[in-house]
Amino acid sequence: MTTTSDRDNALKHFDCIGIVGAGNMGTQMAIAFSELGLNVSVWDVNEQNVDELRDWSRNNKTKGGITGFHDIYEFVRSLEKQKCKLFLFSISHGNPAESVLGMIKSTLKDGDIVLDGGNEDYRRTQKRQEECEKFGVHWIGMGVSGGYQAARHGPSLSPGGDAKALETVMPLLELYAAKDRQGNPCVARIGPGGSGHYVKMVHNGIEGGMLSILAEAWSFLHYGLELDYDSIADIFSRWNGDGELRGTYLVDIAVDMLRAKTSSGRPDGSNDSKENYMLDEVLDKVVQDDDDTEGTPYWNMMESASRHISTPTLATAHYLRIASGNRAERLLAAKKLQIPGPKPIQGIKDKSTVIEHLRCAVYCCFLASFCQGLEMITRASDDEGWDINLRQCLRVWRGGCIIQADGIADILEPVLSADHHWTNLKHADEVAGKLHRTFSSLKEIVVLGTLSDQYLPAISASLEYLKYAGGTSLPTKFMEGQMDFFGAHGYNKPGVLGEDPGPVEKGPHHYEWRPAKE
Repeated sequence: MTTTSDRDNALKHFDCIGIVGAGNMGTQMAIAFSELGLNVSVWDVNEQNVDELRDWSRNNKTKGGITGFHDIYEFVRSLEKQKCKLFLFSISHGNPAESVLGMIKSTLKDGDIVLDGGNEDYRRTQKRQEECEKFGVHWIGMGVSGGYQAARHGPSLSPGGDAKALETVMPLLELYAAKDRQGNPCVARIGPGGSGHYVKMVHNGIEGGMLSILAEAWSFLHYGLELDYDSIADIFSRWNGDGELRGTYLVDIAVDMLRAKTSSGRPDGSNDSKENYMLDEVLDKVVQDDDDTEGTPYWNMMESASRHISTPTLATAHYLRIASGNRAERLLAAKKLQIPGPKPIQGIKDKSTVIEHLRCAVYCCFLASFCQGLEMITRASDDEGWDINLRQCLRVWRGGCIIQADGIADILEPVLSADHHWTNLKHADEVAGKLHRTFSSLKEIVVLGTLSDQYLPAISASLEYLKYAGGTSLPTKFMEGQMDFFGAHGYNKPGVLGEDPGPVEKGPHHYEWRPAKE
């Protein structure tokens, strides 16, 4: 519960904020901050966006106020009445942010703070931090999760950067951020440098995995078990209400999405209309990765590979999105390949048993996704010296967040509060126990789905991940032999002290499998 003293403390340093970007997110942020009592200045390279927000502000009174600017220098001057200027960037990653920084750099002074609320590559964030530090300006890379609706009512925030600057702005962020079920703000200083944007990048990777897993579950229920949308909505509602999948945001919104209906006219243009499910008007085409408007899933894959963390659930989900984006290419391939599509699963005597297996499988895959993402954060934190607290990450994700999953957070948070540096959450008894218990259901769903040609990329990748991430007799024995055969790469020997398990380094042994001809 936000008190008057909380509000007064939050507004002690700032009575105005400048928001760069008046798209969906920036507009909602502007409204939210004005409702909190700040005077909000807004600038956007697209003047129409500014004008539309001005019109809204004229017709809707808020505690603070919103002023739109076409001139970026007038925009900056409007913030100079307080000791240090505070900016919030809500624009696309990469060049747009560089361009705006270049335009306003000469107007910035010692102590000014820029909150970069876009999705950004953490390396670019760190580059800007170093650039701004030279003239005393603090660039904070801040992950913002929850979409445009949360931007209005309180998102999940993961800021990273200078500790003193964040101490100054944190009361305001705590006032703005979403609150969990206990009323705690879903924001925390993640760490120095680009740590905040890194955590948001991983959040989006986990989000991609969960989106794919749930889409595959919906498809399994609809095409495999031949359930209608309302029946699937009822199932998802039960999952979200109780048990291991309780309080999962994506499951929650799926219920409303499946029940949404719209009236549309007949194709011949007559006035006769009928009610259709809104979902049936949506094409199977995710383009945010193909058109480069969304960079985080790609960065997530590159980071997992470069830091040697296996994240197949997240990666496979990304590949599904990529394949879906170029529908024209996919339709042509479909004509050539003639691969069968999903068909009803035969021989099922009790659908409720299969549905329970699917629930367990979805939970298992969600939990595996969190393991993959959190292990990435740990490795990056160790490599970069960020000292990120994984428990804080979970708390930030407790509300206003796309990957909010109370059932999973309730399992992971006590594990992460223990006095142990977890580099592999599958080593935790509580986590391993959950994955082990649901593994057989996951396997059952993959078998049933494979036999009936269901789409299960992320779900099946999760099954294989658990098999090889915890396997003791991997086929890589054969692979290592072949690599030694053609490349003299060397190998370790089983059961030899210092080699099995041994360090992660090249083995000392080589065998001339086929002696080279002299």
